[in-house]
Formats: sequence, structure tokens, C-alpha cells
Amino acid sequence: MKTINIRDFIAEARFGRFHGGMLFWACFIITFDMYDLVVYGSVLPVLMKEWSLGPVEAGAIGSYGIFGMMIGAILFGVLADKIGRRKVLTASIILFSAATALCAFAPGPVTFSILRGLGGLGIGGILPCLIAMLTDYAPKNRANSLVAIVMCFFSVGGILAAFVAMLLLPAFGWHSVYLVAALPLVFLPFMMKYFLDSPASLLEKGKTDELRDALSKVNGQVAIGTNTAFTGLTQKEAGSPVGALFTNRRALGTIMIWIAFFMCLLMINGLTTWLPKLMVEAGYALSSGLTFMIVLNLGAIVGTLVLGKLADKWGVKRVLVPMFVVSALSLTLLGFGNNMAVLLLLVAITGACTMGAQNISYAFVAQYYPSFMRSTAIGLASGVGRMGAVVGPMFGGVLLTLSLPVELNFLFFAIPGVFAALAFLFVPLAAKSAGRKRKDQDTEAAAEDSMAPAP
Repeated sequence: MKTINIRDFIAEARFGRFHGGMLFWACFIITFDMYDLVVYGSVLPVLMKEWSLGPVEAGAIGSYGIFGMMIGAILFGVLADKIGRRKVLTASIILFSAATALCAFAPGPVTFSILRGLGGLGIGGILPCLIAMLTDYAPKNRANSLVAIVMCFFSVGGILAAFVAMLLLPAFGWHSVYLVAALPLVFLPFMMKYFLDSPASLLEKGKTDELRDALSKVNGQVAIGTNTAFTGLTQKEAGSPVGALFTNRRALGTIMIWIAFFMCLLMINGLTTWLPKLMVEAGYALSSGLTFMIVLNLGAIVGTLVLGKLADKWGVKRVLVPMFVVSALSLTLLGFGNNMAVLLLLVAITGACTMGAQNISYAFVAQYYPSFMRSTAIGLASGVGRMGAVVGPMFGGVLLTLSLPVELNFLFFAIPGVFAALAFLFVPLAAKSAGRKRKDQDTEAAAEDSMAPAP
């Protein structure tokens, strides 16, 4: 009987047409994921006038999407490891696209708010499934780069929302901007063949035909017979995937990852909300503050791609810890700069080392945990991070009400970066590696049992 080590089989595959298709549609989904989230800001002035919304009510409507994302990341992340990533990813796409498109027909703010919340649920379910899927099927030393490329398309989605609003709003009204959100539904049938459940899930459920088909897509150069045995995967542990986050010496790592995600998203959302205002407080014109925002996001895109490459070469943790330290230093120095060129450079570095590092953090989580609990781990880390994202703008608002010197405002925004660096520093990698090695040995010893069809 021929035996295939699934992990080695996937790692040794060349980046081919299937990987390219999976990457393309992942980028497409993330683009509209972000589009659906931020398009509200593009039509907000029109909605406030049409529905006579005050600033508080308008802000509350905007927050429903973020809260929906937080709940969706946790809920769908756990479900993906229980019932399959393919089903959950498909359901998430349908939910966020349909709910956002239906916003175009909302008769008033109440219905609109409900649809925003439902759309947020679907948006929250996308990342845990996509990143886990990319990590499961990435060739050797390509997982971080693939995740980095996909995460850059969050910025593309934000840019797309702005351009669509500029083109459609004057001629067709705000309803047309939301109808664009239905495009993922149109292309969903073309995406389906690139959505795969994890090899571990297929093997555990005895779906060996589907497993052979998935592996053939990933590496078609090797023939896989019907009598092939499969090894090389970590066996599913007893209990729920949520409980497994704290077993097998993972508890400290899980808590540290959650702290890092909370601190990083607090820093990023607080900074993106208040950077223009902080620069105005420092004596720069509002137009300069908006320029800083553009440079911050460009730095994030470049930083994500560069950090992804470095992480594939050196390891994610070795890249993340120093990058968060650099982010804290660059933010602190922003408060003391007075030369425009130097300030723009510092803002670009800040974007690369905050938003870029956070994007790569998702790849770290995906690789830190075994495949059977990967979506759960990403979903819960993302959900905890969203709590920080909610706190960030409030944190900045409190700082500004204290009328502190500009230098102290930037220093306080830098402190979460230090906590994120320390948290990742204390994530124990040795325990994870030892646990995986032991599990792999157990799996290989039970190869023939694993191959047996489910009763």
C-alpha cells in the first residue's frame, strides 16, 4: 500500500494554476469584504441628510457592522472547524453580500442597521476560513506571502469603495453604491471549486475521495491511487476546538496572542481614526493630515508584502516582535518631528510596522495551531482583536480631551505596540513544536486506521 505524508505532499507542490485561482478569489473576496464594511462612510453624508440622522445615531449605525464582525469571527470560526470551512465560507459570502446589497432597499435607519449587523456577521466569518484554507494548502515557505498578498486587498477594498461612490453617487444615488456589493454572489459559482475543507477534516470524516481530489488539485504531478494511505497530520484532540486552545501547553500562547491582537488593533484603529486630528493639533493643515493617512496605508501595503517575504524566510515570530518595537519607536518620534519629509517617512514606517505586522499576525496564528482547530483560533483571536478596535477610537478621544502635549499623545499611542511585542515574545514556540512532533508520530503509527472509511 502506498503511503502519502499529506503535509510533505502539499509543501513540496509547486505554486500552480490551482494556487493562483485560490489566491485570486481570496483577494476578490477580501476586496468586497472591506468594501462592504467601509462603503457606509462614503454615503454617510447623504444618509444623514435623507434620514435626518444626528452624529450619535449615525455613529451607532456605523458600529453595528464592527460588532457584527466581532461576533461573526468567533461564531463562524468555531463552526468552520466543526462543519467544514467550505460550507462556512460560502455561507459567509452569501450573508455579507446579500445583506449589504439589501441595504439599498432599506426604507429607514432601523432596517438599515439590522442589515449592517447581519453583513458584519458574514464579514467576520471570512478571515478565519480563508486564512486557514490558504495555510492548509500553501506550498513550502509560501504561506506567509500568500496571506500577506490577500491582506493587502483590504486597502484595495477601501479604495474601491471611495471610487465607486465618486462615480455612482452623483448620477444614481446612494442605493447604487450598495447594489455593487452583490457582485460576489454573481461570481460565487466560479469560486466554489477553489474552496476546500482542510485535509485533516476530510481524513477524519473518512472523505478519502474528496481528499484525493483536493490533493490532486494542489499537486497534480503525483498520481494518488484509491488504496493510498495518508499520514503526516495532527490528530484531532478530544473535546471542542475552543477548549483545545488551552490544552497541550497552548494556554500561555493563546492568552499572549489575544493580548497582542487586542493591543495592535487598539493602536491601529485609534491611530487611523485620530491621525489627521493629531497632526492638526501639531500645527499642520488638515490636507496634510489626510496626506499622512494615505502614506500610512501605502506603508501598510508595502510593509505587509515585505514582512510576508521575511516571515517565510526567518519565521513569523522573529519578524513580528521587532516590527512592533519599531512601530512604537516610530510613533513616539512622530511627536517630536518637524520636518515634513521625515514625518512622512515615520508615518510610512508606522503603517508598515503596525498594520503590516497585524496582517502577518493572522499568518502566525494559522501556523501556530493544528489544522483541526485553525479556524477557531483565528476567529477567536480576530474577535478579541475587534474589541481592541472598538476601544481604540475611544482611547484616542480620551487622550484629546486631556489636552496633553502632542508628544505625549503619540507616546500613549505607542505603548500598545510595546505590549503587543512583549506578548508575541512570550508565545512559547518550543512547546508547540514538541506537541506537534509527538502527535505526528502517533498519526503515522495509526496510518492504516486513519485510512479506514468512517462507519
